[in-house]
Amino acid sequence: MDAFDTLRIASSSLGMHQTWLDSLANNIANVNTVVPTSETAFQTQLPIVRAVPGGGVEVTGLALGDPEGRLVSDPSNPMADADGYVRAPEDDLGTQMTQLIMAQRGFQASVQVTKDAQENYRSALEIGRR
Repeated sequence: MDAFDTLRIASSSLGMHQTWLDSLANNIANVNTVVPTSETAFQTQLPIVRAVPGGGVEVTGLALGDPEGRLVSDPSNPMADADGYVRAPEDDLGTQMTQLIMAQRGFQASVQVTKDAQENYRSALEIGRR
């Protein structure tokens, strides 16, 4: 594997992690979004990723959470049904924050691999100039 392969693989990882971070940002922004029980809940998003032959990954789509979500008792909410329930997304903030930490760490690792590969390539060029 040469430096260009490493850069290509790290770049695909950066793209995947950026998509994951974007979907998590959307999920976190909507974690407290409630709707009447007659409507579908906000559907959390999770990237679907596959390995690319020869190295790397690609996002092939987004998996959506359960449109049923979960019922939350909130009788004071103006959208509550006759029994005092509203519909909320299936995931909670804790789940989304845990995934956010994993996505951030993966992104940071990919950045470091990219920096290391660039430095190795730069060093090889310097050796070639001597």
